[in-house]
Amino acid sequence: MARIVLNTFGSFGDLHPYLAVAIGLKRRGHEPIVATAELYRAKVEAEGIGFAPIRPDIGEMADNKAFLRKVWDPKRGTEFLLRDYIMPAVEQSFEDLLPVCEKADLLLTHAAAYAGPVLAEYLKLRWLSVVLQPMAFLSRYDPPVLPPALWLKRLDRFGPSVIAVILQIGKRKAGSWAKPVTVLRRKLNLPPSEKNPLFEGQFSPFGTLAWFSDHYAQPQPDWPARTRITGFPFYDQLGAGLKRWSRAPESDAAELAEFLAKGPPPVLFTLGSSAVMEPGDFYRESFAAAQHLGVRAILLSGGMPRESFPQPLPSSVCIASYAPYSEVMPFCAASVHQGGIGTTAQALRAGKPMMVVPWAHDQPDNAARITKLGCGRTIPRKHYTAARAIMELKQVLANDGYARTAQRIGSQIANEDGVENACSAIEQFLIGE
Repeated sequence: MARIVLNTFGSFGDLHPYLAVAIGLKRRGHEPIVATAELYRAKVEAEGIGFAPIRPDIGEMADNKAFLRKVWDPKRGTEFLLRDYIMPAVEQSFEDLLPVCEKADLLLTHAAAYAGPVLAEYLKLRWLSVVLQPMAFLSRYDPPVLPPALWLKRLDRFGPSVIAVILQIGKRKAGSWAKPVTVLRRKLNLPPSEKNPLFEGQFSPFGTLAWFSDHYAQPQPDWPARTRITGFPFYDQLGAGLKRWSRAPESDAAELAEFLAKGPPPVLFTLGSSAVMEPGDFYRESFAAAQHLGVRAILLSGGMPRESFPQPLPSSVCIASYAPYSEVMPFCAASVHQGGIGTTAQALRAGKPMMVVPWAHDQPDNAARITKLGCGRTIPRKHYTAARAIMELKQVLANDGYARTAQRIGSQIANEDGVENACSAIEQFLIGE
């Protein structure tokens, strides 16, 4: 039995894969510990998994509107999140993670949990890096769609050499964001590293696990050595201890089940678990689009009061705070979502066409991949109006090509077992295969 620390940071899209793998590791007799924000303690412990709180605790910012506006700024959100929020807390993260890992056999890191690689080097602890979305590889052969430079993807016709130069310029510009890691290394008497923690430094020399499907993204020549694609590890239960949603999940579940049984498949509108805290006009415009199209609709609106919608609520619309996507998406005609990797993975597995309205961070890249795969369309956030949604949804719902492609990819992903594949890869590493 091995003691395995899984260190992650972020929203449900970042937590759920780690929790899924932790549950799988426990079934195999190991002792997994999920190390993340205090916000998720009850949720993790309710699954019988060990928990360790790691700062910063994003739960403290859940109701901070100014903070949320900055995090979800379409162009500068990632810069703010990394440079101004995560990096200044890296020493605190290290302090919290140190006692958890002192007796660990293995550490699994996350791309935005920057204390992990430093701690592994300090303790001489074996570690594996985890990548949840292909964009994180910043491959010159598969150019990412970056919010500050959406034009970059259009330059891939000039070849990998040109893309490599542009990516290098961007890395140099963002390199100074990682200064707190340099300071921490100096305090720990660790030698200077030639690898920037934001980029090459996030990848373990022991190996990297890509927790997504190869039907979603193919390996590239410039990915880190010893990268292994496992498939998506799925988990989507709300669980315990989260007060962000105003209604009880049991009430939502009963109402949704009744709504789904009453008529033809609806269209699902959702902003995941994080962007839903900064929704703008998304739900208002979505409501209007659904009414104009005459389609039934489910709006997963987080803690937004029902009074925010036109009253009385028409029988063709169901409003819920949260629902496991695996219990809703397969029964919908299509989904409209923000393009977070967790939501995107669930939508792909459901095998239904989709429309992506990316907010920030990795979401524009995920949206571009969905469009390229042929199972959906994209509307830029700033252009999401009822009129545009009506026009694009008509295409998604009427074009059989989207549905056929989505069904084919959904069947492929449903036949994968990302949890078991990830657990097997971890065990093989532990025994030295």
